[in-house]
Amino acid sequence: MRNLKLIINREFLARIRNRTFIVMTFLSPLIFVGMILLIAYLSMLNSTEQKIIGIHDESGMFAEEFKDGEQVQYLNYSDRSLDNARKEVLDNEYFGLIHISDVAPGENAKIEFFGNDTPGFGTIENIEKTISDKLTREQLIAKGIDVSEIDKARADVRVEIQNFAGERSSKMSNYIKMFFGGAAGYLLMMFIIIYGNMVMRSVIEEKTNRIIEIIVSSVKPFHLLLGKVLGTSLAGITQFTVWVILGTVLLFGISSFLGIDPLAAQMPASSVVEESVKPEINQLVIDILNLPYASLLGFFVIYFIGGYFLYSAIYAAIGAAVDSETDTQQFMFPIILPLILGIYVGFFSVVENPHGTVSTIFSIIPLTSPIVMLMRIPFGVPWWEIAASIIALIATNFGVLWLSAKIYRVGILMYGKKPSYKELYKWLKY
Repeated sequence: MRNLKLIINREFLARIRNRTFIVMTFLSPLIFVGMILLIAYLSMLNSTEQKIIGIHDESGMFAEEFKDGEQVQYLNYSDRSLDNARKEVLDNEYFGLIHISDVAPGENAKIEFFGNDTPGFGTIENIEKTISDKLTREQLIAKGIDVSEIDKARADVRVEIQNFAGERSSKMSNYIKMFFGGAAGYLLMMFIIIYGNMVMRSVIEEKTNRIIEIIVSSVKPFHLLLGKVLGTSLAGITQFTVWVILGTVLLFGISSFLGIDPLAAQMPASSVVEESVKPEINQLVIDILNLPYASLLGFFVIYFIGGYFLYSAIYAAIGAAVDSETDTQQFMFPIILPLILGIYVGFFSVVENPHGTVSTIFSIIPLTSPIVMLMRIPFGVPWWEIAASIIALIATNFGVLWLSAKIYRVGILMYGKKPSYKELYKWLKY
């Protein structure tokens, strides 16, 4: 155990004293925060920019229906020819021109939009809704139907969602859970890849420099492998903690100083979207506050340790089996594949049916459970499924560590030969 502690300290100190590690520890939050603030700033500029759109209405029915808003202003060009209207809009560099052809009774309007840029989804939706509502009312009036009575009889139906325990949630609560669960799963995947590669490069470096021959003379290969994984994981956790603390301080500090709202990214402007979201805002805030943050954080640590140890042991075995990073390419795909599969299952199966068969199975399989289970936890998972997943992950960790140690024991002293999968299988029998 004394040798194991020395190896852990050596690996940890070697990582945190590395110049690149130090630079990236403090530079990464700056880059990340800068990107968030840049996106927020550009979103604020986009939301305050007012578009000017011309209207050429040959029917004379719709021009007055378009109302100016914070992001759009409409100008009526119906008193001139279409060619002149197009020319004037183009010369003034307005956003575009809406052309509405004459409408015969009982027919739909033909609408054209002229512009240098393709209009956004919200702009098109607003144009279609404005004309559709007006045309529908005119057709109802033409059939002798009292539209005012229809408006009075229109019922406002809203579905209130709650579980059998009486806890309410909003219609957008699943998107909130998907966001937090997806962010945790994706973050874990990137963490495994980044620091797993760090373990692999460390083994390759020591093997290339022949330092490993001196070390194994006094340390068991299993202890050396375990020490590398533990030491690098502690360095990774340290770096991640600095990122979170420094990134949070920078994000809110710089955004307050510059007057930029980090949450400035908005949905496309659309009256339909806005009206449907407004009644949900209060409940949405409650849903965000009621998320199981303690469970998410606790299980993130558990699955991070389990997943990281599992994949780091594999990375270390690969590093011991090859002589350079170039030779690792043939072994990387089988490692990356379960991680990609976990992300795929998480975003396409868990979001659609978090308690379905596919989601449940992949949240228990050790190679994908760290990602998939983290995505499922915000939706509520029975305790026995989490327990089964963690037990399977721990058991697999011991098995993979044992197998990796056997490969590591032989591979660290092998030079000048590119091993195949068949060769690795032979090493497991030694």
